[in-house]
Amino acid sequence: MSTINPFVFPGLRSRVIFGHGTIVETGVEIARLGRRKALVLSTPNQKADAEALSERLGALSAGIFAGAVMHTPVEVTETALAAFKSSGADCVVSLGGGSTIGLGKAIATRSGADQVVIPTTYAGSEMTDILGETAGGEKTTRRDPSILPETVIYDVDLTLTLPPALTITSGLNAMAHAAEALYARDRNPIVTLMSTDALRTLSGALPALAKDAGDREARAGALYGAWLCGAALGGASMALHHKLCHTLGGSFNTPHAETHAILLPHTIGFNSVEIPDLLAPVSDALGGTPGAALFDFAASLGAPTKLRDFGLSESDLDRASEIATKNPYWNPRAFNREDIRALLQDAWEGRRPPQ
Repeated sequence: MSTINPFVFPGLRSRVIFGHGTIVETGVEIARLGRRKALVLSTPNQKADAEALSERLGALSAGIFAGAVMHTPVEVTETALAAFKSSGADCVVSLGGGSTIGLGKAIATRSGADQVVIPTTYAGSEMTDILGETAGGEKTTRRDPSILPETVIYDVDLTLTLPPALTITSGLNAMAHAAEALYARDRNPIVTLMSTDALRTLSGALPALAKDAGDREARAGALYGAWLCGAALGGASMALHHKLCHTLGGSFNTPHAETHAILLPHTIGFNSVEIPDLLAPVSDALGGTPGAALFDFAASLGAPTKLRDFGLSESDLDRASEIATKNPYWNPRAFNREDIRALLQDAWEGRRPPQ
């Protein structure tokens, strides 16, 4: 029997409803929280879905705010918070991916409102007490109990129309949460179990969805895996991978899911040199060394592999390296600015990691 070291597990604090057609439970969950009216949030692209949900909620709806955007800029939050207060709402319903969920969190932590979150991607933000916000050209993150949603409704049916390209990049984004949780400074056996199962599940679901985006069983598996990834991230701290993604997204406005997908093989490959044992679940799920296996897996799914394809110039890499090392997150392998500059160069060119 292996030795179990002392650990702290913070618990799974959000109520989770998982299944097909579960969006119909939204009104029940608002009432269960003791709330009267919800402001429904979405991005402009999902405005019609937000309007349909608002109509379904009837008297429980205080209207919609369809202005969520990527990386949660504080000026958008201020506009949304004013709309929330004027609407008479006492809670929010966030329908969408990470952009909308981030806006709901930003409103909640400023107002004390409860959140009912209905994810339509595999971002995983719904299961964490982490909020990333952009101001003055930089993205900062913080954790607080007021940020964590009270209820999360996973409706597999809502992911059936997720575009194939976003399905893959969003799934790889989820896998990044699980991979980093494996070596987090405050990792614990429960988080490791969730991360391991998440990687196993997504490694099977994403190839199936690359072949048939309407595969309902694979959609359920991917959403279940994404839940586990989000829960793992919610139970552990972030390291180098997330720091670099926050740097590129907040300061260079690179797309969130694509940035995670491109950087993941490189950050995991960099850390695997120091901790191959902790990253063994990645190799077990995909075969091969962790970084190279993730790169090959992403490439086989048709995912993007080069940062230069998303508006990042080679000269931007110097500034990105400086920002990322100015206030770095803890990481299992020590690094300096030159290490990060080399890693970003590889990701910019799309080189396959050796590890």
